[in-house]
Amino acid sequence: MLTASNSLSFIRAPLAFLFLQENPTLRLIAIILAMVTDSFDGYLARKSQSVTKFGAILDPTMDKFFVYFAMTVLFLEQKIAPWEMAAMLSRDFFVCLYGLFMILAGRWKTVVFRAIRWGKITTALQFIVLIGLVVDITFPWYVFSSFMLMGWLAFLELFQARTSTA
Repeated sequence: MLTASNSLSFIRAPLAFLFLQENPTLRLIAIILAMVTDSFDGYLARKSQSVTKFGAILDPTMDKFFVYFAMTVLFLEQKIAPWEMAAMLSRDFFVCLYGLFMILAGRWKTVVFRAIRWGKITTALQFIVLIGLVVDITFPWYVFSSFMLMGWLAFLELFQARTSTA
């Protein structure tokens, strides 16, 4: 279903392709617009009462597409080290680990797709780090290490939400 909020989510895909241009201004505009659309798509869906299961999956998928695409370009340009990129993506590893746990426990069909606090915080920090990388800021190791901590916290949040509703 194509709603206004889903359209805002979809915009992040073409914005990612602006990273193919080596123009820092275009890249900053892309990140800022991705952040704005990410902030407003869910709000718009709730306000217009057009929340859908499709939208609940589309929003984080477009976030991940944008971040992965931008990070891949920056990695190929050697602006981010392999371990830093892996750290920034560790939340997704933990979410996959949770999904694997749910499959093995035979509870996959009961999983509710929804935003989680640590997922939102991680995405916001990913956008901030992307801005810094675009303008050639070097981040200390603990900024990237914090992504691993947030991944673990996301896993615990998912697990806790699952056990409190089971």
